[in-house]
Amino acid sequence: MNQRLDYRLASPAAFQAMIHTEQQIHKSGLEESLLELVKTRASQINGCSWCLDMHTKDARARGETEQRLFLLAAWRDAPCYSPHERAALAWTDAVTQIATHEVSDALYAQVREHFDEKALVDLTLAIIAINGWNRMNVAFRTLVGDYVSPHLQRR
Repeated sequence: MNQRLDYRLASPAAFQAMIHTEQQIHKSGLEESLLELVKTRASQINGCSWCLDMHTKDARARGETEQRLFLLAAWRDAPCYSPHERAALAWTDAVTQIATHEVSDALYAQVREHFDEKALVDLTLAIIAINGWNRMNVAFRTLVGDYVSPHLQRR
């Protein structure tokens, strides 16, 4: 597969807008470990190999277990996720698939048991952002495999 274009170079302003959104997400107070699970899960749904490579490497560098990463595609059946993580993953699935699936009132009520209003908006922004990154990388066929997590140096 050949990369179609490098969106970072083609439109630096668009890339910076995405980076600014990421910076806001990381200042939100949401747990970094939760963000990596959410980003990995959305990337699985969207089939974004570049983001899967990045976020699984970042999650591992931050201390996430291989088992939890391997089971993420089947998170509903895996006992290793907390109720808080399960709520975030259910919200991730629903928001990522919003074009074909309803975000139900029952799901909203379930998620609100674990996230206050601000945290839910911040979580939703994180899901929107990773879906945007997924679409950029899939559409332009960003080459995968060379990412090195900056978090490896901090451990």
